[in-house]
Amino acid sequence: MGPPSFLMRSKSDDSFLSILSTKEEKSLLPAPVHRKPKIRVRTLLGHCLYRRVILWTAGILFLLCLALSSPGGRQRRQRLMELVDLSHQDVRSSGGEGEAPTVAKDTEGVIFVVSAGDAPQVQVQGEHMPTWLRFRHLDGFFNGLKALVPANEHIPEYPRKPGEASPFPLTLSYTGLPTPTPYVPQPDYESPEYISQYHAVEKCYLDKERRIPVPDLFAYNGVVQGQPEPAMGSRNLLGLRDDVCFDRFGRYGPYGLGYSFDEGGAFVGTDTEQEGSSTVWEKTGKINYENMDWGDAQTRCYESNKKRFTDPAAPTKTAAVSGQLHQRSFLRNERQKIPRTAVVIRAYVGFQWTQHNILNFRALISELALKSGGEYAVHFLLHVRNNNEAIWADPMTAQRILDENIPQEFHGLCTLWSEAQMRLYYPGNFGGSFQNPSGGDIHGVYRSAHFPLQHFAMQHPEYEYFWNWELDMRWLGNYYELFDRLSAWAKEQPRNELWERSAKYYIPSYHGSWENFTSLVHNETLNSGREATYGPVQFPGRQPLRSELRGESFMPSNCDPNDKSDTECGKGEEADLITLNPLFDTEHSGWVFSTDVTGYKRSLPLPPRRCSIITASRLSRRLLNTMHEETWRLKHTMFAEMYPATMALHHGLKAVYAPHPVYLDREWEIEAIDKAFNGGRDHTAGGHGSPFDLNNEHNHKGSSWYYNSEFAGLLWRRWLGYAQFDGRGKNGGRSGEGQLRGGKEEEEKAAGTGRLCLRSMLVHPIKWEHPSELD
Repeated sequence: MGPPSFLMRSKSDDSFLSILSTKEEKSLLPAPVHRKPKIRVRTLLGHCLYRRVILWTAGILFLLCLALSSPGGRQRRQRLMELVDLSHQDVRSSGGEGEAPTVAKDTEGVIFVVSAGDAPQVQVQGEHMPTWLRFRHLDGFFNGLKALVPANEHIPEYPRKPGEASPFPLTLSYTGLPTPTPYVPQPDYESPEYISQYHAVEKCYLDKERRIPVPDLFAYNGVVQGQPEPAMGSRNLLGLRDDVCFDRFGRYGPYGLGYSFDEGGAFVGTDTEQEGSSTVWEKTGKINYENMDWGDAQTRCYESNKKRFTDPAAPTKTAAVSGQLHQRSFLRNERQKIPRTAVVIRAYVGFQWTQHNILNFRALISELALKSGGEYAVHFLLHVRNNNEAIWADPMTAQRILDENIPQEFHGLCTLWSEAQMRLYYPGNFGGSFQNPSGGDIHGVYRSAHFPLQHFAMQHPEYEYFWNWELDMRWLGNYYELFDRLSAWAKEQPRNELWERSAKYYIPSYHGSWENFTSLVHNETLNSGREATYGPVQFPGRQPLRSELRGESFMPSNCDPNDKSDTECGKGEEADLITLNPLFDTEHSGWVFSTDVTGYKRSLPLPPRRCSIITASRLSRRLLNTMHEETWRLKHTMFAEMYPATMALHHGLKAVYAPHPVYLDREWEIEAIDKAFNGGRDHTAGGHGSPFDLNNEHNHKGSSWYYNSEFAGLLWRRWLGYAQFDGRGKNGGRSGEGQLRGGKEEEEKAAGTGRLCLRSMLVHPIKWEHPSELD
């Protein structure tokens, strides 16, 4: 079996925002390196000199083939492949990014001394260059499995307290690769504790015959020595484990990484270092995914477990009513039922799928939908850009679009939509916008990506919560752990000063404990002279929802609307909105779409607004119902990243920023992080000085989670086992500069530390993964 024909290079769409950012950065940053375009074959054949060159080249290649097919040719062939493969260029063999380690042997094994780069801070030319370009690059991300130590022995390269010594050079005694173990963050569904409270979970399988169970992913117990801690956010705070790490085979091997198409795998990974990788297949074997139908598997899983879930026909309840129902069930000794969550992935016609993309979504479906017994379900919302396609009138047209744009194994999970459909669903005149920087249509996906999600929610009453997800996001870890822990943590956050806490980045090395951070926010709120946001807000021109006209409120019934100091209000209440970046005030923030507000009276001031950059978030049904009513009945809408948060603000729904771990690629001064990322009004991420100001967004380029990040892709591809330019050059370095590091040869060297093993983290954007995608 060969690779599907549609697996071509992934191309990202140019957007108005990226163009604006590029223009602004020309005065702030050294230009990234751009490779010269390759000469096309058509051009070569159009000139006689080129034809002679091609003929000579063909002749030489023919002679090489003869030589390689002769006895001993296998060794020569391997050497030729090493010369061709960029990942086999001559590089330093350090486990970090600095000097090569020294190696000695003793009776216990091999002792490594791994040095870090000791280069001084870069002298950046130009008085207006960003401060962060002067900071030294961190090396600890790129040490491998041979440097694994127990979590309690881990010494991070960064951040360090004043006067604290660097963990480099590392002295490591290596006696062989450790063995990974299955990683299962789901509840123990067979435990007496679980069964006494909830309905039993029927095990789900990949096949109809129930012979192939859903595989586990694998993790290594321990942390790679010297690996940095996140600059912002915290695993411990959210309940994510920080004492294990994941390599590429433990993460994706169960889903097809590392074995051939003929074996039912994805083939990718076979061209990388593989020592010890076979452990992940010892129990299950290499699963053949050739004829997999994920839609059928997900449906079967739900059908066998549907008694576990709340009635989809029941109206949405407030937190207080849900709590009362739970108490009654407990008194009657009834097992609790749980709500379901849909993970909705925004896809579009023209996206070029790769085997790495497929691996990622096999993992997502397996870990969320199947391993949870149907608690989650995964859907692809496919944007058909051509409004003239008869996707509802003609099944053959719809099938053709699926065949051309979605791998067959995911067809059963797809819902098609178009902008023409949204014009029918949300008809009428929306009125003017305060501003429309992009110049886009109000029904267009760029400004109103929430429209199809709202429509999807109205068509799927079986789900209470909806994760809005994107194709170019990756979670290095188990997806169930991510979504479950974020939900649980957000549920326990009180409403008291919740908007204020969510308006800034949590920097543990600067703020200390979460309790200290909470106290700091409280004092900053008092000193600002502004009232803390608590419940629905009032403003000129505000129009009520139908439920508000009936006297209903989204505030829990046990919360006193006049007592903003109640620290218990909201605890145990599910969040209506969970975001992965701060919920900042867009007023005077410099964010380019701050005034893209439509349908409100322009004779009045702009309504108060909140926003979270990157649309990845969890929305409740009642929030989506609110957005839907504001859209169809009141003809209100805003730019996609601003609308959900603003609707939650206006109507008193519970919104939470979950401070997940975010890394920086350089040794930032701790105070500089707070100044750059919380430098807005009242020490928040909003208002004047916001990190989301077009002139300040460059600070995110070295982070692991932001739409313009350069570090996210570099780190991800190094973790996948492919050589990357390390981004280190004059004037601070940029993407595509520096030395080629990593890759198969470097990871296989005896003096190296092996393949990367990283703790769980989100990375975005991942626009390409395998080097062949750049050809």
